[in-house]
Amino acid sequence: MLRVSMSLLFGAAALAADNCTREALKAGADSLIAAQAAGDPSLLKPVTESLIYNENQKPATLKSGILSQALRIDHSRHSLDTTQCATYTELISATGPKQYVLGFQMWWTAGSIAKIDAITTSTGDWAFNATGTLNWASKENWGTIPEDKRDSRAVVQAAADAYCDIFSNKSVVVPWGHPCARLEGGAYTGNGGPNDKCDVGIPSGVSLTNRRYVIDETVGAVDVMLSFAGIPDSHEFRVENGKLRFVHTMTVMTARSSSGGGTGTGKGTGKGKGAGGARGVRRSLGQP
Repeated sequence: MLRVSMSLLFGAAALAADNCTREALKAGADSLIAAQAAGDPSLLKPVTESLIYNENQKPATLKSGILSQALRIDHSRHSLDTTQCATYTELISATGPKQYVLGFQMWWTAGSIAKIDAITTSTGDWAFNATGTLNWASKENWGTIPEDKRDSRAVVQAAADAYCDIFSNKSVVVPWGHPCARLEGGAYTGNGGPNDKCDVGIPSGVSLTNRRYVIDETVGAVDVMLSFAGIPDSHEFRVENGKLRFVHTMTVMTARSSSGGGTGTGKGTGKGKGAGGARGVRRSLGQP
């Protein structure tokens, strides 16, 4: 019985891989950009009738969510995960009437988009400045890594997990790259030079939980959507030669925590955790 079950499992995985090509994933991710630019969710294709859509970790619908707003797209970038049949898309709208920086994880089932997790940041969110985000993001190289120099999926995810784990465990060894730069809202920890560092401003006593990964080893990228002390958050990483090269974060400070409180020191110049979930984090930052 076990052999039959395992055969069925591997057969299903092989079928999913056969039907999940980079070309198909890119076409779906490109349709997301078209839908956002037009403010027309019907342009997002192909979508299952039972689509699950979450926005800032709360259930929503395409018609009520950010995709119903037409935005000027100044920057876009995809990660394509053929192993899990998923994509991550970063969008920056810095020159329209209202600025946004957005992240979308999309998950396919049987050739159609079955689930979308969206992170939407704008004025009032952590260090938000879409003009700054656009400036620095457009200068970074997230291009294809030669096949003989690529890290495995496991190495890419392990680098991301080490970074996320150090927030609650300072003994974790993080594979910091040299240089390495973090884009946090519109703030950058470097200047694009060889001495850039991203191991600064890491708070203590904060648990980054409920992690969902989209990995594209061809570009050394992994996006991790997670709960940052109860706050909707995305941390995206570029890994080169097993070490962190770039980190992009989006944190929805304007969202209300649905997970309650927690304790932590919130030390450092980065985000901290305190009692009362999101409210505690804002207080630790001197925000109302």
